[in-house]
Amino acid sequence: MSLIERIDTVCLKVREIEKASRWYQEMLGLEEHYKEDHYVILKIGESSVPLTLEKGEPAAQDNATYPIFFSSSIDETHQLLSARGVRVSSIQKDGLNTYFELYDLDGNKSQICFWE
Repeated sequence: MSLIERIDTVCLKVREIEKASRWYQEMLGLEEHYKEDHYVILKIGESSVPLTLEKGEPAAQDNATYPIFFSSSIDETHQLLSARGVRVSSIQKDGLNTYFELYDLDGNKSQICFWE
């Protein structure tokens, strides 16, 4: 029997909950699932693991944990986010994986990847 059954959520610290929630909804198409004063839970497509935005000071980027999202149309996703003014890196390829990094309003890093 495993003590751990699944990942429940991925949590990012943000300075302004409302502003950050709107950014993730408008820029990445996530849906607000639950909301409290100090946090909001966002649904990520058909994934059972949500993204939780928690009020606080964002972590320093060195050695920070960050979410990696999957997109089967990574080129189109990269172009769309760039057009929306999201800070993104160039698309990288490392063997099987194709990915790029993006940053939210608080400088929190995420990645979007594609692999076959």
